[in-house]
Amino acid sequence: MARGIYVPAEASEPLEERQFVGLEDYQRAVDGWIEAVDVPDLGVTIYINEEGLLRHLDFNSRATFLWWHYVPEARQQAMLVGNAVIVGMPDKNGDSTDVPEAAFRLLMQHARYAVVLQLEDGSLLGMKHAYDDFFEAIMWASVIEQRRDDVESTLIIAWDELPSEARDAIEAKREVEP
Repeated sequence: MARGIYVPAEASEPLEERQFVGLEDYQRAVDGWIEAVDVPDLGVTIYINEEGLLRHLDFNSRATFLWWHYVPEARQQAMLVGNAVIVGMPDKNGDSTDVPEAAFRLLMQHARYAVVLQLEDGSLLGMKHAYDDFFEAIMWASVIEQRRDDVESTLIIAWDELPSEARDAIEAKREVEP
């Protein structure tokens, strides 16, 4: 049994914590055969419907942008469609494991986040907005990265972890030089 997160394709529907016991649980969640998409830096596997693109299932923005954020080489190459399941990476026997606690908190907690750009010259640039959840922050980080030529990478930082000067500047809608 693995503790996981059900991610509906419809972005207005909430994420759900679920227990996944066997293959049938995954198939029921994604409405069909499953395909695994690993996100090693987060320690998770995203399961989606293997035939989702052929069946023209709805774009899953949360699953896709999570994948693109942690696996940049996938950006603009593929997208994830249909409902998704996030669990921990497989163990040595190939069985899914629980979502790592840090990843679970990151994805499930309602908190504010800031996007900080690491530029090619090594400097950091904080964006002028705070985002209401992690998924919103990674979506905007991806958009910003695609639009600026000088971005090396993006950092998503929990609001509470920002220095107070940075929070004040963001709330005043000024760019921040961390």
